[in-house]
Amino acid sequence: MTTLSKKNERPRLKGEDMFRAGIIKLTFFYAAVMCVFLGVLIFGVHGLMKWAITSEQEQELIETAVSIRDAQSRARGDTAFDENIIYKNASDRLFFYMFDEKGTLIRFSRGSYRIEPFVLDIIESGVVPRVTTEVFGKIDENRRRLEIMMTSVVSDRDNSVIYVGKDVTAVYSGLEKATYAILLLGLVSVIFSTAAGYFMARRALSPMKSAYEKQRQFAADASHELRTPLAVVLASAELLENDPTIASPFLKQVVLDVKDEVKKMTKLVSDLLMVARSDNHALKVAETEIDLGELLEQSVRTMSPLGEKKKIVVKAAGEFPSTKIFGDEQKIRQLITILVDNAIKYTPEGGTVTVGLSEAKTGKVAFFVEDTGIGIAKEDLPKIFDRFYRVDKARSR
Repeated sequence: MTTLSKKNERPRLKGEDMFRAGIIKLTFFYAAVMCVFLGVLIFGVHGLMKWAITSEQEQELIETAVSIRDAQSRARGDTAFDENIIYKNASDRLFFYMFDEKGTLIRFSRGSYRIEPFVLDIIESGVVPRVTTEVFGKIDENRRRLEIMMTSVVSDRDNSVIYVGKDVTAVYSGLEKATYAILLLGLVSVIFSTAAGYFMARRALSPMKSAYEKQRQFAADASHELRTPLAVVLASAELLENDPTIASPFLKQVVLDVKDEVKKMTKLVSDLLMVARSDNHALKVAETEIDLGELLEQSVRTMSPLGEKKKIVVKAAGEFPSTKIFGDEQKIRQLITILVDNAIKYTPEGGTVTVGLSEAKTGKVAFFVEDTGIGIAKEDLPKIFDRFYRVDKARSR
């Protein structure tokens, strides 16, 4: 079904520069590949950085917790153990809290006043893992991010629980800034690679575009130059047809055959010239007000004899009302003729070709050509508007 604009709605020409489309597709493809590559690289680098930074912190916490537990186990009675030995390799961000079996705090090295309430809440919730680490995060009242890494061990002597932690806010903040910096560099790289991809695509398609332009220009020039000799041959054939000295039926038939073939060649050359001009955007559309119903009725009338040769009925799907549209009469007439001709060509003997006209509530009008022929396979439907596409590749019809 072909839809046309009615009355004041003028149809718009749809054209696609296939080379520009090819450049855009190649550019987006190259950019997509670079995005995937950079995404994997950024996440990989982020993971490695996080592992490298936090693994040292985790090891330090676990070793400190074990050292406190061992020192507590070796202590006699209420003898205090030397904190300086345990913390000799630790920073001032390290802290610990020791609770007895009853949950009473018996020893501690406090964290900073800023993080201690958060640390005690974590301990009270009972979510601190044993002999392994976990990072707990929180937004404080000043809307600053807190990151606390903690672990815990149980003393062998009196079953007291030792909680050891470290303020790793600065570490994670630095990691976050580094990640943002990498993302920014990745974005700049994508923009740069997209520009480079566009330039490379243009360079790659430039020879093809040049060759295509030469081919198109050759087709236009050749078809234009062939029109003159074909016109001369056609005129000569018409003179021979009307020459009374030619009495032989055989010669008259030869002249008629030559005339018919010249007409076919003239039509082919005209079509070739039209295609070449449309590729060069030189095809002009002469828009006038035309009666679509009248064109369809005339098409049914003129194509019926062609269908009768194949014993095919070409008919109208009811009356054709007067329907005014704006468009190029010659090209719309050509479109209707091509559709009806194809329907006749691919419909077996005894079939029917129906031409109809309908009008939608939106103000659009549509005409359709329906046949009882072989039809078009579902997988070929998206390709029917591709230029020169044929389902029958062997051209057996």
